[in-house]
Amino acid sequence: MSECKPVTYHNITPDVFECMKKKLIDSGIHVPQGNSGDMEGSGVIAHFEWDGKSNLIITIKKKPFITSCGFVIGKIEDFVDDCHNK
Repeated sequence: MSECKPVTYHNITPDVFECMKKKLIDSGIHVPQGNSGDMEGSGVIAHFEWDGKSNLIITIKKKPFITSCGFVIGKIEDFVDDCHNK
């Protein structure tokens, strides 16, 4: 299990941030309240930190060995895209 490089998302408004959190929770991912913390699910632990305005940084801290960083980040990007296009 290994850490991945942090990924920064821009233009994450409060509505997009809340949408993402709701979609992650609805998908069975534990997401703590607030603007930062560790979300966890499906063997993945990721730290998130949102500045409350626009920038969201996500760092994959732990993942199954057979799962690539790109795969996990791709799944997170799906939530970002879904919430930007809602």
